[in-house]
Amino acid sequence: MTGREIYKIWAPTSCIWSPWVRPVPFVAIDDHYENHEFINFCPNQITYLEKFDKSTAIIVDLPGYESIEEGIALTNFGYRPIPLYNGTNEQPGVMATTNNREIELGLIWGSYILSNTKIKKDAPPVFLLDSNRMNRYQMNHSVFDNSWDIYHQDMPSKDFFKKNGIKKIIVRGIKFNIDLQRILYKFQKNNIKIYYTDGYSSPKEYIIKKPKEDNLKKVKDN
Repeated sequence: MTGREIYKIWAPTSCIWSPWVRPVPFVAIDDHYENHEFINFCPNQITYLEKFDKSTAIIVDLPGYESIEEGIALTNFGYRPIPLYNGTNEQPGVMATTNNREIELGLIWGSYILSNTKIKKDAPPVFLLDSNRMNRYQMNHSVFDNSWDIYHQDMPSKDFFKKNGIKKIIVRGIKFNIDLQRILYKFQKNNIKIYYTDGYSSPKEYIIKKPKEDNLKKVKDN
């Protein structure tokens, strides 16, 4: 399959959440498809959800294609995986801070499973992020910094969530990354409850303090 065909599997026109699927990694799939042959892709076992809740969205923020494995596994609970990956690849032979190519591998193999999975049109979303996007350590200046952040415009607005019945967001990750906290802080201020889980324990409500950068810039909450 081409990158365009794989993109259409992850972003079907019938899904209201599809406009937020980032096209960047799918374009790269066309450029480097020959490298996408080997991957130990195995959907995770979900133990932190007791039951499906249509009013709950999930954000999976795990390293590399682990987030894709988790997203695919959550389709069994009735969720629609929405990739938010926005990282670029380094040129061949160049070292980089973030391995975005493995995301493309996961999207390819995940698309085969997804194309054979029935998901309801009104299924709530599970947004997929690579926590390695925050890797910014460079051993020397020759290392390509292809780290990236997620911003408010990369996700639906709080009003869009509310309009479509989302009252609660669960963040599943190893830690709660600061770029995500900046976005969800405003959601929390507008009565969308935020929960967090490490994947082992049940989600617990998480109160986000006003991010320091917002304090410095005196950002007004909507």
